[in-house]
Amino acid sequence: MESPRVGVVRESMLHRPLLIKPALGKTKSRGLSYPGPDFVFGTATTVQDGGVPEAISSWHSHTMSTRNREAERDFIALNREGVKSGLVTAKELHQYRATHDIRRQPLTREGFRRSAPARIPPDASFGITNRASTPISELMEYKYAQKWLEEQHAKDKILQAHRHKKAQLGRIQDTRTTMLRKSRPLPEPPSMWKMPRFQQVGPALDTFRDPEARKKAMSAHHSESASRRGILGQGTYKVD
Repeated sequence: MESPRVGVVRESMLHRPLLIKPALGKTKSRGLSYPGPDFVFGTATTVQDGGVPEAISSWHSHTMSTRNREAERDFIALNREGVKSGLVTAKELHQYRATHDIRRQPLTREGFRRSAPARIPPDASFGITNRASTPISELMEYKYAQKWLEEQHAKDKILQAHRHKKAQLGRIQDTRTTMLRKSRPLPEPPSMWKMPRFQQVGPALDTFRDPEARKKAMSAHHSESASRRGILGQGTYKVD
């Protein structure tokens, strides 16, 4: 059943899938026109053969047809003949190919036959040979591991001898100049900056008994600067 339509139903509405309403219990139509129920799809077979008996009794082999195939131009032969004529530039060879024509020989069925493989001697065996069996006695006596350790020790000795020889060849004897360069005196630290007119003027007051006492006092002041206020650590002590 199909729901009733309201208005005029045009013939074009039966060919548009968006306007076609599906019928109850049927698939939705796509609006395509199909032939009648007596129409048979496919192509009719007109070949009448005798079946398997005729195929077995008379076997027809197909041959390559070269009647309607035009032979292709042989550009290799054209270039070869052009070089033999003394033409070497691309322009001259192009003109030669335009005025001459050489065609390839048509292929026959014999041209597709492959050469037969070489005869294999009857006593030939394919594959690889099996590895020789390992003697179980050497495995149980741990000979392979001992042999490996001996090889490693020999390699280490050769490497150490090579390194020792290389170190001896690269060593340079010390001379008086090199020893003096190694024992250079340490540079003196720069003195405090003073104005040029006060460089020759000594201190007006010296409250320390000796230079050693002055050094100790300055060291104590420097160690306590972390607990004092100010950028230079010269203010009062921090109570908090």
